[in-house]
Amino acid sequence: MNRRHDEEAGPNLTEAAQGYLLALRAITDGGATALTSALARELGVSTQAASEMIGRLAGDGLVRVSEDRELSLTEPGRAAADTIFRRHSLMEWLLTQVVGLGWAESDEEAMRLQGAVSPRVEAAVATLLGDPPTCPHGNPISAEASRTRPRGVPLSEVKAGEDITIYRITERAEEDKELLHYLEEQALVPGAQASVVEVSVGLDALTLEGPRGRSSMGLRPASLIRVLPGQADPALFHKVPAGVGRATLAPSPPPETRRAPAAGRAPR
Repeated sequence: MNRRHDEEAGPNLTEAAQGYLLALRAITDGGATALTSALARELGVSTQAASEMIGRLAGDGLVRVSEDRELSLTEPGRAAADTIFRRHSLMEWLLTQVVGLGWAESDEEAMRLQGAVSPRVEAAVATLLGDPPTCPHGNPISAEASRTRPRGVPLSEVKAGEDITIYRITERAEEDKELLHYLEEQALVPGAQASVVEVSVGLDALTLEGPRGRSSMGLRPASLIRVLPGQADPALFHKVPAGVGRATLAPSPPPETRRAPAAGRAPR
């Protein structure tokens, strides 16, 4: 990574540091209080390790720590996080729609690639993909897109009998690889039509009738999925331009060879 790119994406940001900024961006955008302990749980690291990284990011002027220890992104920190997220999203589009990787695999590979993307390559990839306003999971790729697009409602709040359109898989949900696999296998992707068949608070689950038949999931993962009522405007869902080829790779393992999600194979 050259010096010019470092300055545009943040001061000497390692892959780990980028992960912290993205996680903090996702937590605060979701309306939750960001504490070091919560960030550590989110990233699967010790509280001590998270504290050390937060100290470095605060020293770089990217993170603010309040008197009550709440974390937030500074203006330069938010700009760096937004740049990282945009490049990550573009890499996900490239890997899923051109290379042919699955959602979970593309997320991991995009984490490795995002820090090496120069502004020139970023612009070229965006043009190739038709300047997507969202990531493949439907999350706004920029502050402007976030302001102009509908917010959607949590799937967990939809009543039985209602028709919906899957709108976006939030950034918090993207961190659950098992959930990403399940949603992709069931074709419950942005733009997909579905109906809520049953909601059981007692069983902490809901059942959907979707593109590939009936599927179920816990209310917690359902709360991380945003939907729109009825049939949403197709213009809300980006399509890669025709002619942008997709490679044929070895397929991901079939569902039966993967570890079955808890509670009858449905994510909870």
